[in-house]
Amino acid sequence: MSTENTAEKESWKFPKAFWYANFMELCERAAYYGFFIVLTLFLTDIVGFTDIETGIIVAFFYGGLYLLPTFAGAYVDKIGFKKGLILAFGLLTIGYFFLGAFVNKPSVLFFLFVTMVGASLIKPLISGTIAKSTTEKNRARGFSLFYWVVNIGAFGGKTFVPYIRQGLGLEYVNFFSAAMAFIALLFAIFFYTESDKEYESKSIDDIIRSLKGILLKPRLIILTVIIAGFWIIQGQLYATMPKYVIRLLGEEAKPEWLANVNPAVVVLFVVLITQLTKKKKAVTAMIIGMILMPFSALAMAMSQELEKITGPLINVFDLFTVYPLTVMMITGIAIQGLAECFISPRFLEYFSFQAPKGEEGLYLGFSHLHSFISAVLGFISSGFLLDAYCPDPKTLPAGLTEIQRAAVYADAHVIWYYFIGVGLVSATALIIFKFVTEKRDAKKAEQKS
Repeated sequence: MSTENTAEKESWKFPKAFWYANFMELCERAAYYGFFIVLTLFLTDIVGFTDIETGIIVAFFYGGLYLLPTFAGAYVDKIGFKKGLILAFGLLTIGYFFLGAFVNKPSVLFFLFVTMVGASLIKPLISGTIAKSTTEKNRARGFSLFYWVVNIGAFGGKTFVPYIRQGLGLEYVNFFSAAMAFIALLFAIFFYTESDKEYESKSIDDIIRSLKGILLKPRLIILTVIIAGFWIIQGQLYATMPKYVIRLLGEEAKPEWLANVNPAVVVLFVVLITQLTKKKKAVTAMIIGMILMPFSALAMAMSQELEKITGPLINVFDLFTVYPLTVMMITGIAIQGLAECFISPRFLEYFSFQAPKGEEGLYLGFSHLHSFISAVLGFISSGFLLDAYCPDPKTLPAGLTEIQRAAVYADAHVIWYYFIGVGLVSATALIIFKFVTEKRDAKKAEQKS
């Protein structure tokens, strides 16, 4: 056997900590996505918040998940990864469990906060463990395996949850998530060991300094705000789509399965699309993805038009029937997945190239600021739009006939027109951004020559 082949095989070998971290991530992602896909339903149908109140609550919960991890990373560096994992999964187990056990509004808000803190600790802990347990030669492979595990966990959680929601009850989904977090907690306690490998840690002062540096770069801030438009639409998989589908099709619908179309498309196509567009500038590739997004929202709005053609059910090769709404949701979500393949990897690439040498990691920690912006805007707007066009059935007058009820929801699809507008504005803004920045860069190049 040649030395080259031996090195190649050895590069796929990882220490036990790597595999334990991936297993814990699998559990955590199954717990999180199983919980998050039905969170807005839980808050309205079980706890009793209105659509508008739910939108505000989830906006800050989801936004906090992307704002806190960079700061949490500095804390777990101080206490150690093993203690950090035990703390994080302990908080998640407690948070998820008591969200299902006590469904009054004050306790739900408190345990949502507990869950948010636990989840924010997980992100730097797991990714940090992957970094510590890999070498320069196999780090890319390590993170590619990690990426697959993340998507498998997300897919599995959303696939399993409908059986719990429809069989036992919506609040029992929290117990499923608590059980998955508890399994990960046991692994953290009894199996996980700290790596002796040194890993560069950052202090809170370092993080604040980098944040200031980013805020002083108008180009990065403008691009982050523009890309937030993509995530505002993408976030409707969790903010609007579950309620929209169940309110229009009934409790037997499985919006969790529809949401799985997105990770499936990303896993299948992200490597191929990244490879095909690698010679294009990052912003050019992102523009392609951003142009796709209005078509995603348009597809979701077109179920009524399809129903006029096909009738209330579509027969698929005499094997099964599907609702036109289901077909158009799958189409729109698949387009979103393709757009994500163009946007996400290249946005991270662009962000990293804007960082000062040696601070790429810190800058990338703040690259998800777009998720904070999109969470706050996307979930809050979703609450108002649902209330206006696809209201909670419990808020409707008693004794409505089927015809009257259908009239209430006749304009539900208008919700997606707003997100078509978001997509068009974002795509136009990104094209202008590319034109202006390239013109300025060319002018600077001329001045230097």
